[in-house]
Amino acid sequence: MESKPTLYIVPTPIGNLDDITQRALTVLAQVDLIACEDTRHSGKLLSHFGIKTKTLSVHDHNERQRAQWLISKLDSGESIALVSDAGTPLISDPGYHLVSQVRAAGHPVVPLPGPCAATTALCAAGLPSDRFSFEGFLPAKSKGRQDKLQALLQEPRTMIFYESPRRVLDTLADVVTVMGPDRDVVLAREITKTFETIEGRPAAQLLAWLQEDDNRTRGEMVLMIAGFRMQDDTLPAETVKALKLLAQELPLKKAAAITAELFGQKKNALYKYGLEQGW
Repeated sequence: MESKPTLYIVPTPIGNLDDITQRALTVLAQVDLIACEDTRHSGKLLSHFGIKTKTLSVHDHNERQRAQWLISKLDSGESIALVSDAGTPLISDPGYHLVSQVRAAGHPVVPLPGPCAATTALCAAGLPSDRFSFEGFLPAKSKGRQDKLQALLQEPRTMIFYESPRRVLDTLADVVTVMGPDRDVVLAREITKTFETIEGRPAAQLLAWLQEDDNRTRGEMVLMIAGFRMQDDTLPAETVKALKLLAQELPLKKAAAITAELFGQKKNALYKYGLEQGW
């Protein structure tokens, strides 16, 4: 624990309570106040570990208003822990406005490592993990969802989304429509819980697999979509050759721009192709 008033960002288990760290338990027990996304939900966790620290509700609808009051507590010498319902606060959960204002007020913000559904799922997905993009939740309506997927159509990194069991079938149908039936997708559900499932298939096949059994669409979900990969035969051989030669002498972005001008190709597509080849 820090010697001066501090805001601690404390991850909590996403399912299995054994995943909480000893450091998290120490901080939760010793701070003066715990800011919870839902005090009733967090109360069960705190009760399980015999922690009696005072709690306060801080969620999407009141975070901005409560931030200054929490800063006044820090000003008066108290330390605070921020927790979400599960996983790491601020990762598709409230906390950004509070952290921003606390830092601006000059108080230290100390993050603790711990559970996060996105990275936990990615580790077991079998998709490239050297570069990935966390996209949070897709829009609830199909039009917005398809527009977002269209914007990500040529994203070369593995994409990670959180998804609702009520929408997962519609979302996968939109993935098939926008990104094609053969785009590799991995669904991780109920991570660390009794019915943990990690299933990866081409998008159309995964959609069919989910439709076979209603139980497969239940629980907390992480949806991971393989990044765009331009195949060698997508580009004329002379274009690829020119890009490779230019990339040996110039920055890739400049090489892609020149090659695009010479061969009438799209600069961004050539640049992404070069990145995929490690040029």
